Amino acid sequence: MGDPRPPARANPFEALRQKLGDSLPRGPEVVSPAARPKTIEARVTVRQERSGRGGKTVTIAEGPAFAGRDLTKLAQGAARALGLGARVEGQTLVLQGDQRERLAAWLATQGFARVERGN
Repeated sequence: MGDPRPPARANPFEALRQKLGDSLPRGPEVVSPAARPKTIEARVTVRQERSGRGGKTVTIAEGPAFAGRDLTKLAQGAARALGLGARVEGQTLVLQGDQRERLAAWLATQGFARVERGN
């Protein structure tokens, strides 16, 4: 007789899905390499600054990697992901507080390959 096990790539819940229809939730979506953020090789410098800001510490991110990008959306994404205030000043991102390590890690997840930390 044949092997009672399903083939290695068969979905064990496919028969159940056919009986119940689309009422079952779908599994996690597989992200194709084309849908992942593209790696940006240009440099981004993340540094802390206090002068000219009334003694308040801010984190500045700037560099050639930001050229031609929508910094407003990047600032909004950073603000949501890190839970703090963020804005755009010219071609730089300005975040409230000393967030150098957290911002550098978040920028790396957004596809920026060369994130350097300043002072």
